[in-house]
Amino acid sequence: MMGLRRILTGSYNEVMQTEPHIQPQHLPVSLPILCIVGPTGAGKTHLAMSLAEHAQSIGMKIELISMDSALVYRGLDIGSAKPTKAERAAVIHHLIDILEPTEVYSAAKFANDAKRLCQEIRLRGNIPVVVGGTMLYWRAWAHGLSSLPPANPHIRTRLDEQGKTLGWPAMHMQLMKVDPITASRLMPNDSQRVQRALEVYEITGTPMSTLLADSPSEDGREGSAIPDWINLVSLEPSDRARLHANLEKRFDEMLNGGLIAEVEKLRANCALHPDLPAIRSVGYRQVWEYLDGQSNWDQMRYKALAATRQLGKRQLTWLRAIAGRNTFDPFNPSGLALALEYCKQHLA
Repeated sequence: MMGLRRILTGSYNEVMQTEPHIQPQHLPVSLPILCIVGPTGAGKTHLAMSLAEHAQSIGMKIELISMDSALVYRGLDIGSAKPTKAERAAVIHHLIDILEPTEVYSAAKFANDAKRLCQEIRLRGNIPVVVGGTMLYWRAWAHGLSSLPPANPHIRTRLDEQGKTLGWPAMHMQLMKVDPITASRLMPNDSQRVQRALEVYEITGTPMSTLLADSPSEDGREGSAIPDWINLVSLEPSDRARLHANLEKRFDEMLNGGLIAEVEKLRANCALHPDLPAIRSVGYRQVWEYLDGQSNWDQMRYKALAATRQLGKRQLTWLRAIAGRNTFDPFNPSGLALALEYCKQHLA
């Protein structure tokens, strides 16, 4: 079943690319939109599919909007635990397989697409449910993006070259000198976010942390309230060891299920390279490096699992700072059942 496959995945890639300032637009409806969030491996899709089955049984129809930055890409199937064609025929899914892996999909684009889709789905008389764990997408959709500058391709290219020459831990040390607040929450090898923070500083002369602090209501974190047009359901596992064991089992199933061959097929496309957001997705990046000869099998597996655990930790940190969310523990024997019952009561 899709839920059992999908809840154990660790293939999210929060693209740290912003576009000009976006203000949230309230939908012309009175009922809040259900949004199911949680760290990777929490059971989000299992809950969403169960809810869709229930809705169908009472004559209602749910359409799911994916809030996952890996699922937008065609060809990234096994490593992202993408729903099968049969599963997507049973329940309509949006924002899956909409781009080639050479393309870039930003938080700003997601915000616009999600708002448009919610309106279109409701005009059809159906119910939109947003599901995923890419929290930068959540922030853009729910709160709008702060006035961070758009990407500068010249600065970005130069920083990429410096990162390749000096190594990203050295670039992280540079960031620590100009923006210690941002640097302290980033891993030294998190090239994407370190690059973005350095880029913002070069463009504006101001640390990213200062720019975000100047617009806390738009940050989507730091205790910010949930907009009244969203009903946020957060699945937050209490048993970290169990979560890690599930993620390890899931990644091994991906490897046994053809993940290496899938990445080999991607590598056959000469337009793809490891600096693209699609290839930076958790799991894909580590397998790509393995096929490049940068690591052996055990190192690749270790790095992929470590990256997945780090992703889940970041997601939980973000979620726990959001005030007013409806929290359920999926590892509690009755946790998912309680979450499903809550969602059923708020279907409309």
